[in-house]
Amino acid sequence: MNHTASYKILVVDDEIDIVELLSYNLKKENFMVVAAMNGREAIQVAAKMKPDIILMDVMMPEMDGIEACRQIKSNPHLKHIPLVFLTARGEEFSELAGFEAGGDDYIIKPIKPRVLISRLKAILRRNMPASKEDKIEFADLKIDRETYTVTYKTKPMQFPKKEFELLSLLAGKPGKVFTREQILEAVWGNDVLVVDRTIDVHIRKIREKLEDNFIQTIKGVGYKFEV
Repeated sequence: MNHTASYKILVVDDEIDIVELLSYNLKKENFMVVAAMNGREAIQVAAKMKPDIILMDVMMPEMDGIEACRQIKSNPHLKHIPLVFLTARGEEFSELAGFEAGGDDYIIKPIKPRVLISRLKAILRRNMPASKEDKIEFADLKIDRETYTVTYKTKPMQFPKKEFELLSLLAGKPGKVFTREQILEAVWGNDVLVVDRTIDVHIRKIREKLEDNFIQTIKGVGYKFEV
């Protein structure tokens, strides 16, 4: 999908004026907008329309955003859909609870339309399938999947296999937060001997080689690659 015209967005909020404001600004950017007024309705609509992204308020009657997110992410047909929480400033919203439920990001109200659109487009870009190309290139960092080599500041390096796969996973989707579970599954598969600390050790070694650049820790959740 190259154009926002092909993006379907599900907006979930119990305040009609917020839904109308968001819909107006999203439609101006050629998003196709469908709305739901609570978490329970959101789950039904998401199952029907299969949106490209969901924008969900946290505090709602009948079912709040966190529980709705949890149920959407537990559905194998919907779990790949990126979900962004809307939260009022000062609201009892835990960033950790949102990520644990499966949320991909959160935006604090009052919403600035231009910022919202920019964030949504960034999330849609990073949730496209990870690069399958042999080479991943940034200004100071080049990763060659064919030769298992990493070049940092023009200096070629040999990474052990698991370190290479971990770096390659994160760098394939810049900005995306990978949970520990996702990292374990993608890099170590069904190896039952691996523990969380193994990830931390590998991350530390990668950071040492790359002078503590690129990889950020998201406390209590996992890691992400930032250029």
